[in-house]
Amino acid sequence: MGTVTAAARSSVKAAAAAAALLRPRRRGVVVLAYHRVGAGSGLQVDLPASLFEEQVAEIADRAVALDVALAALKHPEPEAQTNTDPVVVTFDDGTADFAEVAFPILERHGVPAVVYVATGYLEEGRDFPAGGRPLSWRALADVVSTGLVEVGSHTHGHALLDRLGRDEVAGELDRSIALVSERVGVVARHFAYPKALAPSPWADAAVRQRFESAALAGTRANWYGATDPYRLARSPVQVADGMRWFRRKVAGGLALEDDARRVLNRRRYSGAST
Repeated sequence: MGTVTAAARSSVKAAAAAAALLRPRRRGVVVLAYHRVGAGSGLQVDLPASLFEEQVAEIADRAVALDVALAALKHPEPEAQTNTDPVVVTFDDGTADFAEVAFPILERHGVPAVVYVATGYLEEGRDFPAGGRPLSWRALADVVSTGLVEVGSHTHGHALLDRLGRDEVAGELDRSIALVSERVGVVARHFAYPKALAPSPWADAAVRQRFESAALAGTRANWYGATDPYRLARSPVQVADGMRWFRRKVAGGLALEDDARRVLNRRRYSGAST
């Protein structure tokens, strides 16, 4: 089964790469979405530390803070060459390996990152699925103090906001903002939707009222002068990407992979709430 799954995954990536060649090339900012590094869970989103370091080294001269990228996206496409387009590193959830494994690598290469935390897991010391230990508030505050890390919200309970009513959405967002402020002493100004699922109209409105940006999926570049900052496309990074497909994602390709993932996710999360 593992071999079949790996073969299918590789086929999707190859098809996505081929499809990208047929689409007009549009430049923009690529936002990478990571989850875990070096924890050994066996998940596709749990990268070996050596691979993560190779990827970080690859983009180090282009990596910028999210605020810098958002400012660039407000303007038309610059005349500079494609390989100077910014790349943003983001992490979801808030597992302990971010501080223990990923951050030292980021710091070594001077690469900034946003970590979108599901505050309920940190506050309760509750493990994420597949044995993901949560960050401690102290560890999060320590990495933030370096100036390389910004804390964003991933809701309080990793809730799928398209499944909640207005009051529940407000509670999820406000609780997460309050806890980040109380425990870390910073304002959570950016948001990422759990599972990258698009919001209901009232969830979209609530997010726009509270944050300066919001991230979904997309596996493509965010185009200059034509990007809604509350619909940021992110490119999820998997173990199977290695460096070959990682480079394609950094170049803004493999949108078809996201199309396939969205179809799968509609089935996978049809009855889920977190």
